[in-house]
Amino acid sequence: MAGEWIVKAIGDIATVVGGSTPSTRDPANFDGDIPWLTPKDLAGPHPRYITRGERNLSRMGLESCSAQILPANSVLLSSRAPIGYLAIAKNPLATNQGFRSLVVKPGYDHEFIYYWLFANVAELERHATGSTFKELSGSALKQIRLRLPSALHEQRAIAHILGTLDDKIELNRRMSETLEAMARALFKAWFVDFEPVRAKMEGRWRRGQSLPGLPAHLYDLFPDRLVESELGEIPEGWGVGALGDVADNPRRGIQPNSIQPDTPYIALEHMPKRCITLSDWGIAAGLESNKFEFRRGEILFGKLRPYFHKVGVAPVDGVCSTDIVVVAPKSSGWFGFVLGHVSSVEFVEYTNAGSTGTKMPRTSWAEMARYAVALPPQAVTRAFTERLQPFVAHIIAGVHESRTLAQLRDTLLPKLISGELRVPDAERIVGGAV
Repeated sequence: MAGEWIVKAIGDIATVVGGSTPSTRDPANFDGDIPWLTPKDLAGPHPRYITRGERNLSRMGLESCSAQILPANSVLLSSRAPIGYLAIAKNPLATNQGFRSLVVKPGYDHEFIYYWLFANVAELERHATGSTFKELSGSALKQIRLRLPSALHEQRAIAHILGTLDDKIELNRRMSETLEAMARALFKAWFVDFEPVRAKMEGRWRRGQSLPGLPAHLYDLFPDRLVESELGEIPEGWGVGALGDVADNPRRGIQPNSIQPDTPYIALEHMPKRCITLSDWGIAAGLESNKFEFRRGEILFGKLRPYFHKVGVAPVDGVCSTDIVVVAPKSSGWFGFVLGHVSSVEFVEYTNAGSTGTKMPRTSWAEMARYAVALPPQAVTRAFTERLQPFVAHIIAGVHESRTLAQLRDTLLPKLISGELRVPDAERIVGGAV
């Protein structure tokens, strides 16, 4: 399949289209049915094919500015702040002025172009200009030259190999999202809405029966009454306490000269918002200040600007920034209960309200530990943890598999895009990995 390779300017193989933003002073320009993206929508993990951003434009908003509706399969490239965020439009959509998007011409494969850009962000940045911040203009982008197979089927074959790896990574990401949603729903049912108790009170759950998320063998763990407490109604026999009654903050401080260079390092920038899956981390080489040690399975909470809601389960042993609080249950049976509370919207709002500092508000473990909770019997929390732990284990396994696949993709990418590696050889390598 190693056919002829040719050199083309981007302007020869794609139409470069900019974007725009309508006046934000007029609310009527937004909340319509036209998907509209900004570079912020491509920050962090996202699918290769994207359907929409955080906001939509109305028809009036689109017509009031120079934004255009891009067809499906357009390659979306952020051209400033920063340069090199990439995605492919799964459906027609528009972008703001932070993009120079490529509408690929017939005879060329949009996925191959996507991967060529992915592999050549440094080349894109080299053509950018500007003093305050660098920007890649449409005219400069059109002049950038790339080498690619002349045969469309070979372009597609190369893109398919790389796409197979990305599809598996995306599948793992979606599975983690699903498992997180299931865990949140289960926690809310047991410890916020007290659904098992209400089901018994209303006659919807009887011994030997199962409800969604409530297996029959758990029947006797829950009472059939709610009683008044300082927190409102709670199940009979449960107590009122604080997070610090069941969780600790293991402060394992460590100096940089005592950290091995290849030790995993997690800072706030590695932590996504509203997502317990931590799939990104660096290494400790070059660290110059004291850090905290954490262990796989412990909970990491971003205490700086807690409203960003950065909470996750550590997928490895490592060290973290001192702007992160390490949280661990006092006994293993409390893990699910502690994770459910610490990662909840209510807990994040509580820590934000009690933060100190105006420009850089911070919470503390002392404040976190005072968070009031309804304390169930340990048999209940053990049962919940037993149901939650397979979810967490699957999420962590998916993180490690995706990192391995991403490393393989990044190794193959420059070799395939340049023609150094032939398609049949790459197919054999990928076939053994997915």
